[in-house]
Amino acid sequence: MEEKFNRLLFVPIAAVLFLMIGYQYVCPADSNTCYFRGDEKGLFQRYSAGYDFVYPDDADEDLPSKITTKFNFTERDLDRHVDFNIRGDDVMVFLHIQKTGGTTFGRHLVKNIQLEQPCDCMPGQRKCTCHRPGKAESWLFSRFSTGWSCGLHADWTELTSCVPVVMNKRDKKSAQKSKRNFYYITMLRDPVSRYLSEWKHVQRGATWKTALHMCDGHPATQDELPACYSGDDWTGVPLADFMNCPSNLANNRQVRMLADLSLVGCYNMSSMSELERGQVLLASAKANLRNMAFYGLTEFQRKTQYLFERTFGLRFIRAFTQINSTRAASVGISEKVRWRIEGLNALDVELYEYAKELFLRRYQYQRQQQHQEERLRRRQLRQHRQRLHRTYWAQLLRLGAGAEEDEDQNEVINTLEEVATTEDYSSQVVRW
Repeated sequence: MEEKFNRLLFVPIAAVLFLMIGYQYVCPADSNTCYFRGDEKGLFQRYSAGYDFVYPDDADEDLPSKITTKFNFTERDLDRHVDFNIRGDDVMVFLHIQKTGGTTFGRHLVKNIQLEQPCDCMPGQRKCTCHRPGKAESWLFSRFSTGWSCGLHADWTELTSCVPVVMNKRDKKSAQKSKRNFYYITMLRDPVSRYLSEWKHVQRGATWKTALHMCDGHPATQDELPACYSGDDWTGVPLADFMNCPSNLANNRQVRMLADLSLVGCYNMSSMSELERGQVLLASAKANLRNMAFYGLTEFQRKTQYLFERTFGLRFIRAFTQINSTRAASVGISEKVRWRIEGLNALDVELYEYAKELFLRRYQYQRQQQHQEERLRRRQLRQHRQRLHRTYWAQLLRLGAGAEEDEDQNEVINTLEEVATTEDYSSQVVRW
């Protein structure tokens, strides 16, 4: 009778010990694995090899609780993941549109990515050497790695025909022997802000007149792209004069640089009506943007960083910074002038509206995917710990119970498992 009583007493004692040891497994003293949700809402942990990143839900800008649905995007449009093989023949191609924050993003690509073999950026030099691990070949085609090899601010039409030839020549490979994957990326910006920023840049003396504007194997003629100014540059141009030039390439620049210009006869404006030309260019720009490996928005720096990392499986060393005090932001314009700028950039306005909704939906989709991955990881971790605890306590009971019957041992083990399940569920309720 006394022996039976001792065995029954052993069960609750063992359960208490199990809970104490189990808690130490799940919640070590110096970790934040277990926490109680208070004022700091929305924090979630991102795990990578050896690095922990913490992003608030509203890291540097608010994500609308309900995104306005205007365009029909499929799951294929939202799920962007690239198996980028930096050791193989894959090449990342950065299409740099003027005044979209491309210079800042381009520097992130060469100086801020965690790489097995980081880019070699020498002080005082504009270009960096971005070689693959163990190879004298470049994995990045951009202003800061290969220079303007396809022309100053080359557009989609120029890059898609030029980049394969240039890369094969640089790496001394023939197109027949080397099948490369080219992953195009770019940055977009609110059209009014971008237009004002370009005006301020031109006002300070920028011209980009050395750009090639290649299309179908030949550059645009002077008759197709007449200059807006006489002399060397357009320094000091008033905003009204900047807007009044009909051949100003600042107008709808983002659509033009993302579209396939071959579809509209390149820069020959007489090949079709202005309305038809605009419709074809806009549809082409949307398709190319949607099918690109990645694009970011200047107005959403942290989300741009997050989506890039999720898309390519690469990690940045330092977080992106949202800078709102730009030259364009300091320009005060009337509503009438704003409407005029929006009219001159009607195609860009529609493209940006499309791009913004797709961008935010991709961000939302990736966040949901990440939460599912983390829940699965935690579930697998709990199951693994429960198996370890079951094995440990089974061995402990066999040693402590001596010649007790197997039925009593199983009863104790089952009781411990029920306690473990209850404890785990309670801890998850606290987290939820």
